[in-house]
Amino acid sequence: MSHDHATMLPRGTVAMTGALILFAIGATAAVRLTGTPLAASPAAMRAESHVAPVATRTLRFADRADGAVVIEDVDAGSVAQVIEPGEQTGFIRGVMRGLARDRRMHGVGEAPPFSLTLWRDGELSLTDTVTGRSIELTAFGATNRAAFAALLPQEKRP
Repeated sequence: MSHDHATMLPRGTVAMTGALILFAIGATAAVRLTGTPLAASPAAMRAESHVAPVATRTLRFADRADGAVVIEDVDAGSVAQVIEPGEQTGFIRGVMRGLARDRRMHGVGEAPPFSLTLWRDGELSLTDTVTGRSIELTAFGATNRAAFAALLPQEKRP
């Protein structure tokens, strides 16, 4: 096998790549050494600002054999909503699929409930009561947020 200089990277490309790597390492070191605070999570910012919940509903999501998702209000002991197969509620299914995967990784089943909370600042979050993972639903846009907001009691809906 021969050595062919035509297939090598140009020196300028190698130099720029090296400079970019050095810049990234330098910028990271500067942030760490100057004590620049890391970005806070929405939950931490709410706690710091003492933002109170307006409404909270404890929900359990269960898959039915026919492909429907049954959403149970744990405190009331009643069905809050049934999402039938084919309904345009892919966002709820997608969020719950991700949370279920997280629970499987922690060895937790679907029995423990989730907490859906509307905050005084207008934010809406869904928190896994077992793993502590919280999803800020407002970040996904008004239509997707509304899918979960519809699960709140009628008088508390935004």
